[in-house]
Amino acid sequence: MERLSVQIIVDIIYRLRAGQSVRAICRDLGHSRRTIRRYRKLAAAKGYLDPCRPLPEAAEVLAQLGPVYSPPSSSVSSVEPYREVVMGLLEQGVEMVAIHQRLVRHHGYCGSYSSVRRFVHHLRPRGKEVVVRLEMPPGRCAQVDFGGAGRILDSASGRLRQAYCFVMTLCYSRHQYVEFVFDQKMETWIGCHQRAFESFGGVPRELVIDNLKAAVLQAALEDQKLAEPYRKLAQHYGCLIHPCRPRTPQHKGIAENGVHYVQRNLLAAEQPADLAEANRAARLWVREVAGVREHGTTHVPPLHRFYEQEQAALLPLPAEPFSLREVRGVKVHRDCHVQVEGSYYSAPFAHVGRKLDAYVYEHTVQLYDGVTLLVTHPRARRPGERHTKLEHYPQEKSYYLIHTREYCQAQAGRIGPHCAQVVAQLLAERPLDRLRSVQGLLGLARRYSPARLEAACARALHYGDATYRRLKRILAAGLDQVPLEPGPLQPDLRFYEYARPAGDFFSEEVGRC
Repeated sequence: MERLSVQIIVDIIYRLRAGQSVRAICRDLGHSRRTIRRYRKLAAAKGYLDPCRPLPEAAEVLAQLGPVYSPPSSSVSSVEPYREVVMGLLEQGVEMVAIHQRLVRHHGYCGSYSSVRRFVHHLRPRGKEVVVRLEMPPGRCAQVDFGGAGRILDSASGRLRQAYCFVMTLCYSRHQYVEFVFDQKMETWIGCHQRAFESFGGVPRELVIDNLKAAVLQAALEDQKLAEPYRKLAQHYGCLIHPCRPRTPQHKGIAENGVHYVQRNLLAAEQPADLAEANRAARLWVREVAGVREHGTTHVPPLHRFYEQEQAALLPLPAEPFSLREVRGVKVHRDCHVQVEGSYYSAPFAHVGRKLDAYVYEHTVQLYDGVTLLVTHPRARRPGERHTKLEHYPQEKSYYLIHTREYCQAQAGRIGPHCAQVVAQLLAERPLDRLRSVQGLLGLARRYSPARLEAACARALHYGDATYRRLKRILAAGLDQVPLEPGPLQPDLRFYEYARPAGDFFSEEVGRC
């Protein structure tokens, strides 16, 4: 049996803990009840369904299940060689289960029943389906959609830009949150959700969304996958996500109608001066126009129904705001850094050339290798800014970056007073920078010993030649272990003076000239 991805398994566990039934999970995720029950049994055996325990991380689930097996894809159905047989059985009115059994028994077919079912549906596409309108209780569900809003002035650039209208509509009261934005990026999508929840003063238990690229990575009915930031947002706020089936806008008809209402009413009434003015007008319009009208379906003003019945039924807002803004793939370059939004963040050198996932939060950036957290950096505030951890470089590359002037002086002080004096003299020399010499000098302590280096520094100072080259020769020859000869530390340099003043050698006439 094919195994689901780790993300889907964690989502199933999350939904089971939230109290969603097996049937409802099958409907939302498109997997069989047998599959859901199998993972429910596994989750129960591992204690994952205990509400007192934290939700398991993907790494833990992966460790329990092992690597995912990805079967090879094929564009040709395995039932294609038996097309004539299947068509003949269909003409006789044989059901799909019986067709699969006959193919296996009489024709040596080795494929699954699902392949036969997909092949039959391809041969005989379904006709129009009857749509059932679902009535949701207060606080249960909200529908979300984006719609075009024409061109609005961007005050930052001073030019007209294509704008979009974000609309979240509560299914019971039909109360809305409306916001105009210039893009549909993940950070914008998440920010709109946060502001919508804050506007409502709570969170609906379920969200029905379109297959927006920022939210849904894979929209296939058989294996839907949410984008990681959006999945974490849902877990943070405690709500469930229901992506619509592709090309089925009727599954979120409330939000579709809400977008059309904004376009035909709010935007048709007056062209806003800029984006800020458009959002101010939207907040006022929700309170004074859309919220107080008699709704065509409920025949009750949305705001009246919201305050009377729905607001109290919403989930409370969490104490801490959600801060994850984006997850993007990055590559570790030769300088042990990845690039995110024009800024640079270091990663361990063992990952050079590999692709990682960068989790961009409000104030931090985390780098993941699969489900393993590698490093957390503070988020850069301007393009070109670099955040580097020196331990991410190989030791031979980071040595000279770590050993700064201050570090070398402190290290010399720990070796001894003579070593500290030699290092201070070298660092004070101008104009040539002696830092590399000092770094090499301190390296002698690892090769010989700190005690021998201290003795060598004392000898070099005694004879007035405290250089890296001289210290290296002293240690190589073992002279640091030879007692010092008595005498001054430096030669006695005497400056001789004339016994007679200089004026005695010149006449007064020469002086007057």
